[in-house]
Amino acid sequence: MAKIILTVLELLLAIALIIVVLLQSGKSAGLSGSIAGGAETFFGKYKGRTLDAMLGRYTWIIAAAFFIVSIVLFFVIK
Repeated sequence: MAKIILTVLELLLAIALIIVVLLQSGKSAGLSGSIAGGAETFFGKYKGRTLDAMLGRYTWIIAAAFFIVSIVLFFVIK
């Protein structure tokens, strides 16, 4: 029973991780603003509160949960 629950959880985490990574904008998206000299913009001042920052945090959280569930699943199956 634990194998089924962990496998389903790992599948859901994998799908969530794929979706969160695909929703992020590329690193080159903000390059034109830095070249043009837009240093003190809304995104420069509130960088931690933007959608990209939030998606970045979610990516790390989901990836860590996926890693932990994968290790636990390995030991449960073994």
